[in-house]
Amino acid sequence: MAELENAAFEQAAAEHLLETVFAPWVRDLSLSVEAIHPPGSGGGAGASLRMKFSNRLCREGGIICGQALMSLADTAMVFAVASACGRYRPMTTVDQTSHFLKPAANADVLADARIVRLGRSMAFGQVLLTTAFDPKPVAMVSSAYALM
Repeated sequence: MAELENAAFEQAAAEHLLETVFAPWVRDLSLSVEAIHPPGSGGGAGASLRMKFSNRLCREGGIICGQALMSLADTAMVFAVASACGRYRPMTTVDQTSHFLKPAANADVLADARIVRLGRSMAFGQVLLTTAFDPKPVAMVSSAYALM
Protein backbone atom coordinates (compact mmCIF):
# COMPACT_ATOMS: atom_id res chain seq x y z
CA MET A 1 0.00 0.00 0.00
CA ALA A 2 2.96 2.33 0.50
CA GLU A 3 3.52 2.48 -3.26
CA LEU A 4 -0.06 3.73 -3.66
CA GLU A 5 0.48 6.54 -1.20
CA ASN A 6 3.52 7.82 -3.10
CA ALA A 7 2.12 7.56 -6.64
CA ALA A 8 0.07 10.13 -8.53
CA PHE A 9 -3.56 9.06 -8.33
CA GLU A 10 -4.52 8.28 -11.91
CA GLN A 11 -6.47 5.52 -13.66
CA ALA A 12 -3.82 2.81 -13.13
CA ALA A 13 -3.52 3.61 -9.41
CA ALA A 14 -7.34 3.61 -9.12
CA GLU A 15 -7.64 0.20 -10.74
CA HIS A 16 -4.91 -1.16 -8.46
CA LEU A 17 -6.69 0.29 -5.43
CA LEU A 18 -9.97 -1.35 -6.46
CA GLU A 19 -8.28 -4.75 -6.62
CA THR A 20 -6.17 -4.55 -3.46
CA VAL A 21 -7.70 -2.38 -0.73
CA PHE A 22 -11.41 -3.21 -0.64
CA ALA A 23 -13.07 -6.18 1.02
CA PRO A 24 -13.87 -9.16 -1.23
CA TRP A 25 -17.63 -8.50 -1.04
CA VAL A 26 -17.07 -4.96 -2.41
CA ARG A 27 -15.10 -6.44 -5.32
CA ASP A 28 -18.07 -8.81 -5.86
CA LEU A 29 -20.17 -5.73 -6.80
CA SER A 30 -18.40 -5.77 -10.21
CA LEU A 31 -17.30 -2.13 -9.98
CA SER A 32 -15.15 -0.43 -12.57
CA VAL A 33 -13.45 2.95 -12.50
CA GLU A 34 -14.83 4.99 -15.39
CA ALA A 35 -12.86 8.19 -14.74
CA ILE A 36 -10.70 10.01 -12.21
CA HIS A 37 -11.32 13.76 -12.05
CA PRO A 38 -8.22 15.57 -10.74
CA PRO A 39 -8.42 18.79 -8.72
CA GLY A 40 -8.96 21.76 -10.99
CA SER A 41 -10.95 19.77 -13.55
CA GLY A 42 -14.47 20.85 -14.46
CA GLY A 43 -16.70 19.93 -11.54
CA GLY A 44 -13.79 19.58 -9.12
CA ALA A 45 -11.89 16.57 -7.82
CA GLY A 46 -13.79 13.33 -7.96
CA ALA A 47 -14.27 9.95 -9.54
CA SER A 48 -16.84 8.12 -11.63
CA LEU A 49 -17.53 4.43 -11.03
CA ARG A 50 -19.85 1.91 -12.68
CA MET A 51 -21.63 -0.97 -10.95
CA LYS A 52 -22.49 -3.62 -13.49
CA PHE A 53 -26.08 -4.85 -13.29
CA SER A 54 -26.54 -8.26 -11.69
CA ASN A 55 -29.67 -10.04 -10.49
CA ARG A 56 -27.68 -10.86 -7.34
CA LEU A 57 -27.97 -7.16 -6.36
CA CYS A 58 -31.72 -7.04 -6.86
CA ARG A 59 -34.88 -7.51 -4.96
CA GLU A 60 -38.21 -8.28 -6.63
CA GLY A 61 -38.71 -6.85 -10.12
CA GLY A 62 -35.05 -6.32 -11.00
CA ILE A 63 -34.79 -3.34 -8.64
CA ILE A 64 -31.26 -2.88 -7.29
CA CYS A 65 -31.30 -2.89 -3.49
CA GLY A 66 -30.41 0.23 -1.51
CA GLN A 67 -27.53 -1.52 0.24
CA ALA A 68 -25.74 -2.06 -3.09
CA LEU A 69 -26.35 1.56 -4.11
CA MET A 70 -24.99 2.84 -0.78
CA SER A 71 -21.91 0.63 -1.12
CA LEU A 72 -21.30 1.97 -4.63
CA ALA A 73 -21.57 5.57 -3.37
CA ASP A 74 -19.28 4.92 -0.40
CA THR A 75 -16.67 3.24 -2.60
CA ALA A 76 -16.83 6.01 -5.21
CA MET A 77 -16.10 8.59 -2.52
CA VAL A 78 -12.91 6.77 -1.53
CA PHE A 79 -11.71 7.32 -5.09
CA ALA A 80 -12.86 10.95 -5.07
CA VAL A 81 -10.90 11.61 -1.86
CA ALA A 82 -7.83 9.92 -3.34
CA SER A 83 -8.16 12.12 -6.44
CA ALA A 84 -8.39 15.26 -4.31
CA CYS A 85 -5.35 14.21 -2.24
CA GLY A 86 -3.35 13.11 -5.28
CA ARG A 87 -2.88 9.70 -3.67
CA TYR A 88 -4.73 7.05 -1.71
CA ARG A 89 -5.00 7.73 2.02
CA PRO A 90 -6.57 5.34 4.50
CA MET A 91 -9.92 6.74 5.66
CA THR A 92 -13.11 5.74 7.37
CA THR A 93 -16.69 6.74 6.71
CA VAL A 94 -18.04 9.02 9.45
CA ASP A 95 -21.43 9.78 7.91
CA GLN A 96 -23.41 8.81 4.82
CA THR A 97 -26.86 10.20 4.09
CA SER A 98 -28.67 8.69 1.12
CA HIS A 99 -31.75 10.06 -0.60
CA PHE A 100 -33.34 7.53 -2.93
CA LEU A 101 -35.24 9.34 -5.67
CA LYS A 102 -36.47 6.51 -7.90
CA PRO A 103 -35.73 2.81 -8.40
CA ALA A 104 -32.67 1.68 -10.32
CA ALA A 105 -33.78 -1.37 -12.26
CA ASN A 106 -32.26 -3.68 -14.85
CA ALA A 107 -29.33 -1.38 -15.68
CA ASP A 108 -25.75 -0.58 -14.73
CA VAL A 109 -25.52 2.22 -12.15
CA LEU A 110 -23.09 5.12 -12.50
CA ALA A 111 -21.71 7.02 -9.51
CA ASP A 112 -20.32 10.52 -9.97
CA ALA A 113 -18.54 11.37 -6.70
CA ARG A 114 -17.23 14.89 -6.08
CA ILE A 115 -15.37 16.50 -3.21
CA VAL A 116 -17.15 19.41 -1.56
CA ARG A 117 -14.42 20.16 0.98
CA LEU A 118 -11.09 18.55 1.79
CA GLY A 119 -9.38 19.33 5.07
CA ARG A 120 -6.37 17.85 6.86
CA SER A 121 -8.36 15.30 8.81
CA MET A 122 -11.82 15.29 7.17
CA ALA A 123 -13.26 15.12 3.67
CA PHE A 124 -16.82 15.89 2.60
CA GLY A 125 -18.41 14.89 -0.66
CA GLN A 126 -21.51 14.23 -2.70
CA VAL A 127 -22.38 11.39 -5.04
CA LEU A 128 -25.01 11.40 -7.75
CA LEU A 129 -26.21 7.96 -8.85
CA THR A 130 -27.83 7.45 -12.26
CA THR A 131 -28.48 4.46 -14.48
CA ALA A 132 -26.50 3.96 -17.66
CA PHE A 133 -29.56 4.67 -19.80
CA ASP A 134 -31.19 7.57 -17.94
CA PRO A 135 -29.45 10.74 -16.71
CA LYS A 136 -32.18 11.40 -14.11
CA PRO A 137 -30.76 10.63 -10.67
CA VAL A 138 -31.82 7.53 -8.78
CA ALA A 139 -30.10 8.70 -5.57
CA MET A 140 -28.10 11.55 -4.02
CA VAL A 141 -25.61 10.80 -1.27
CA SER A 142 -23.72 13.13 1.07
CA SER A 143 -20.71 11.73 2.90
CA ALA A 144 -18.05 12.61 5.44
CA TYR A 145 -14.75 10.75 5.93
CA ALA A 146 -12.10 10.87 8.61
CA LEU A 147 -8.64 10.78 7.01
CA MET A 148 -6.09 8.63 8.80
